Amino acid sequence: MTRATQYGEAFVGSGAEAAHLNTVLGPKGSAAEVAWTTALATPRDGHASFVVCLQPNLAVKPMTLFINKAKIESETHAAMTWGPAQAGVATGVLEAIAAGVIDPAIVDDLVLLAAVWVAPLAADADLVYDNNRIATHEALSNGTQGLPRLDDLLAARHRPFNGYYLNKA
Repeated sequence: MTRATQYGEAFVGSGAEAAHLNTVLGPKGSAAEVAWTTALATPRDGHASFVVCLQPNLAVKPMTLFINKAKIESETHAAMTWGPAQAGVATGVLEAIAAGVIDPAIVDDLVLLAAVWVAPLAADADLVYDNNRIATHEALSNGTQGLPRLDDLLAARHRPFNGYYLNKA
């Protein structure tokens, strides 16, 4: 793991319980830390970033900020975001450290922003947890490896699709 800022992305699962994560992992003292602090200090209606904790009083290292990409729509949506999605992100970060994706020797020198999509209709807490755990680890791994590779992007450029658009060309 280098001390340069790394950007990662991963999409895991399907339906309302799918997880889409974007990560920014960077050293303290960099623009990543400025973004981290700014996001924590500037909540907006339906969007309140928070420090990811594995358990009460056990904040994940590197210090990880959970940024919800979907505006909180209901008590159930809030519970899915702050409960299983947060737990999934926490576990995914720690699994990335255990796997050597993030060097444990420098976790105190890093900050991590995790922009997390939890659909307002998500209802299965275990799926939300599992998908966010896997997506967090994958996004961090992708960032470390510099994925996706430009050759892969160029090869797929005529076949764009996502959950909201299927190119029929």
